[in-house]
Amino acid sequence: MSEERVKKILSLLEKAYPDAGLVLHYRNPLELLVATILAAQCTDERVNKVTETLFKKYRTAKDYANTKQEIFEQEIRSTGFYKNKAKNIIACNKELVEKFSGNVPDTIEDLVTLPGVGRKTANVLLGNVFGKQAVAVDTHVFRVSHRLELAKSNDPDKVEQELCTIIHREKWTQSCLVTGTHGRRTCVARKPLCNVCVVENLCNSPDKTFSSK
Repeated sequence: MSEERVKKILSLLEKAYPDAGLVLHYRNPLELLVATILAAQCTDERVNKVTETLFKKYRTAKDYANTKQEIFEQEIRSTGFYKNKAKNIIACNKELVEKFSGNVPDTIEDLVTLPGVGRKTANVLLGNVFGKQAVAVDTHVFRVSHRLELAKSNDPDKVEQELCTIIHREKWTQSCLVTGTHGRRTCVARKPLCNVCVVENLCNSPDKTFSSK
């Protein structure tokens, strides 16, 4: 992988998406933690609709830890997989109360010990609320990375390692924001909008499509 090619791809994406950022709505680390867990197998837009009400009721880790799972399940039902998500969010917040004084920890080592928190969720938090450089591989970053041949592995954790190797550390968080935005708006899963893609000439993906004008 040419370092110049990687730099060119990221530069073009940064120019194309100057507003790149998380779609999830949040005001603090706890809200982003909960929203990111809810976002698994669910659109960010749907999660935002749910958390608009949820975050008014649940403001602290204790609030989540003390709620009844049956009630919480119904409050997040529309995000899908609600039973497992409810179980994890409640258990996660109990851990926050018991081990971290109700605060969300700011190291990946501590974050991944929490129920329902994998490396992707941990890195989303590190990069977006704790000011640390981190590579968060969500479904959009995963797809774009493969189509642009920035990564080869089918394991998101290994894709994270691959991206960390070819992207300079100071660009880790931003690179994920722009590739994620590119995946949502242009390099979509089905029928990617290659006609308007700013990195089309650098892409050799067999998924490339061109609609007739």
